[in-house]
Amino acid sequence: MDVLCKNSIELIQYARRIAVRQINLVQLMTFYSLGRWIVEVEQQGESRAKYGKQVIQKLSEELTQQFGKGFSGETLKNARKFYLIYANRISETVFSLFAVEKSKTVFSFFENKPPFTLPWSHYLVLMRIENENERNFYEIEAARSAWSVRTLQRQYNSSLYERIALSRKKDEVLRLASEGNVVSKPQDIVKQPTVLEFLGLEEKEKYAESDLETAIINKLQRFLLEMGKGYLFEARQKRFTYREDNYYVDLVFFNRLLRCYVLIDLKIDKLTHQDLGQMLMYVHYFDRYVKLPEENPTIGILLCKEKDDALVEITLPENSNIYASEYKLYLPDKKELQKKLKEWIAEEEGL
Repeated sequence: MDVLCKNSIELIQYARRIAVRQINLVQLMTFYSLGRWIVEVEQQGESRAKYGKQVIQKLSEELTQQFGKGFSGETLKNARKFYLIYANRISETVFSLFAVEKSKTVFSFFENKPPFTLPWSHYLVLMRIENENERNFYEIEAARSAWSVRTLQRQYNSSLYERIALSRKKDEVLRLASEGNVVSKPQDIVKQPTVLEFLGLEEKEKYAESDLETAIINKLQRFLLEMGKGYLFEARQKRFTYREDNYYVDLVFFNRLLRCYVLIDLKIDKLTHQDLGQMLMYVHYFDRYVKLPEENPTIGILLCKEKDDALVEITLPENSNIYASEYKLYLPDKKELQKKLKEWIAEEEGL
């Protein structure tokens, strides 16, 4: 009986997931098709701007009279925009099968790789992103990490794409648009800067490191979301003893994707060479006495209010696996980060 109940529950859960995905895909294909037809009719008009408004208004009135709510002028404008942005996602054959022939066989084309993987509400957010590479990045990450609309909006507002891009090499920046944020090496988990606006701490001249640490622990789930993929929390103020002296690491995580420990130290002031040396000692200790033989070398991250890249470079040995990232208690200026990213890419291309 227990096996019957277990199998039945799993079957129903599976069936519901399939139904939700199917319904969502049908909705997106419908909006795509409506958007395409609107564009095709508009292109026949003498004055596209004026004629376009008339087309959408007339269609909205007809569909609302026939089906009720759900086909306002604003919704049809979004359908039009959806088609214009994602026009290359669906082949002529698939469009014809779905919108013209209304054939059920069209879904056989989507079994392995559906053209759209997110709900309509997510695409309403994505369509507001002008840069195609950035838009593709957020679509991949939202689908891969099952972001809610609220999370997608927060990640966009926090300039996740620009912050990851500024931490990468030029060829890796171009891959973000097609692959998303693939975590394969230590540098992939570092962002510049790290945004901690969700902690709710005021931006002020002085507060204790324990205040920052406590705020992070209280909102650990959102901190893990900001840090990225694969993080498992192990301890705060992790103590270890070496030659009768006690040392404390602020936050200890394990990253299951990189298969290594990640040590995080919080610094409320400007980063110093002593801070870097201390983290270097922490990393060496974990590598020699804590990590298992099959695990990868430990990563150290210093979250600081201010850092000097030249100081970091001259203090740390090459391939030290230690990284410094400034934290911000407010959302960064997106336009400023976009400008910085453009300048950085232009500089890389010049080199």
